[in-house]
Amino acid sequence: MGKIANEVLIEKLTAKFPGEVAAISQDFGLLAVETTREHITEVLSYLKNDDELKFIFLTDITGVHYPEQEKAIGVVYHLHSLTTNTRIRVKVFLSADDVHIPTATTIWDGANWMERETYDFFGVIFDGHPDLRRILNVDDMTAFPMRKEYPLEDPNRIDKKDYFFGR
Repeated sequence: MGKIANEVLIEKLTAKFPGEVAAISQDFGLLAVETTREHITEVLSYLKNDDELKFIFLTDITGVHYPEQEKAIGVVYHLHSLTTNTRIRVKVFLSADDVHIPTATTIWDGANWMERETYDFFGVIFDGHPDLRRILNVDDMTAFPMRKEYPLEDPNRIDKKDYFFGR
C-alpha cells in the first residue's frame, strides 16, 4: 500500500466528522488537523481503526502554550501509519482555565507516560487517565514549567544591567 495523500485524509476525516475536523496546515507535507475535546477520542479511534488509514503508532503527545490566544493550551498528537508510512498531526486547543481532555490510554497503552509528561509540563488534565501524576518534576511543584506565565529572566539580576555593557 502506498502513502496516503493529504487530500484523501482530509476527505475521509471531513466525511466522517462533518464540521468537527478542520485541516489547518500541511507544513513540509505533514497534515495537521484540528478538532475539539468532545470529539478527540472518536477522531483518534477512527484514525487507528480504519481499515485504510491504520494510524496504529502513537509517536508523541505534547502540549503548546500560546498565551496571546483565547484557547491558550494546545494538545498535539502525532500519529504514524506504519503500513502506508503516512503521518498526521491532530491538535486540540483548550482554554487556560479549563484544561481537561479525555485520555488516549483507552486507545494506546503507550499514551500513559506521554500524557503524564504533558500534565507535568503544561498542566493538561487527562480525564480517565489511570495514574495522572508528575513524572519528571517534584511532586509538590505548583507551577507548570513549559507554560509561558513567567518572565524569561529574573528582573532582580544585576549582572545584566546596561551600565555593565557601556550603555
